[in-house]
Amino acid sequence: MDKHQASVKEALRFRAPALWLKRAGGFVLDQLYPPTCLYCDTPIVDANALCASCWCGLRPITRPMCPVLGLPFAVSLGPEARSAAAIADPPPFDRARSAFIYNDLARAIVSRLKYGDKPELSRFCALTMTTACAEILDGDPVLVPVPLHRFRQWQRRYNQSTELCRALVQLRGLDVAPLLVRRTRRTRQQVGLSAAQRQRNVAGAFEVRAEALSAIAGRRVVIVDDVITTGATVRALTLALKRAGIEQIDVISFARVVIGADMPI
Repeated sequence: MDKHQASVKEALRFRAPALWLKRAGGFVLDQLYPPTCLYCDTPIVDANALCASCWCGLRPITRPMCPVLGLPFAVSLGPEARSAAAIADPPPFDRARSAFIYNDLARAIVSRLKYGDKPELSRFCALTMTTACAEILDGDPVLVPVPLHRFRQWQRRYNQSTELCRALVQLRGLDVAPLLVRRTRRTRQQVGLSAAQRQRNVAGAFEVRAEALSAIAGRRVVIVDDVITTGATVRALTLALKRAGIEQIDVISFARVVIGADMPI
């Protein structure tokens, strides 16, 4: 047995008890604090998940869909058929994909993630996004979270988009550039604003840090957000990245508003 094999064997010998202790600790915690549904608190088997009843309340976005905006179609219009929104107002980014339609249940999950001091919800959201947004996450892109203004992040303690990126990194092994973009001014809350007001609210609100560009030169960027409503925020961020010289930009989110669906705005 050579030195390398011996060192591997020795490492495995010490690793086995550590894994056993980790599993035993998890079992004890589950007995003391049984995992519950993220939404209704019904006891479930696995942590950071929904019960079957709540899961059925989510509306996944699946094909057929607009290849640009990721909006669902009622019937298939062909692989290259674009939605009316994508034709009337083409986005600056290449593609957008979301896991679910923004309905009451999706809104409740996002609200708890953003305002309820529940960053652990990011893992559940990221798990669903890895499947729904697989075509965009493939190919080793760089993840870029939508930044918060420093004062708002201080109020919330964390940025939900950054938490989603961290979870995606753990699940997919991707690179993330959390400091690539900063928010230059404290914009109004977007809730309750019209599409035009949202666009004006975030126009020019993002700045790319030149010193961080060299690390991602030539690579595709994926903007990560919790919800796409009118798309004003991700459009403004895309434009800032384009001005900095980044050419390939996609967008993913946990949920998105779909006009005509039963959802709150």
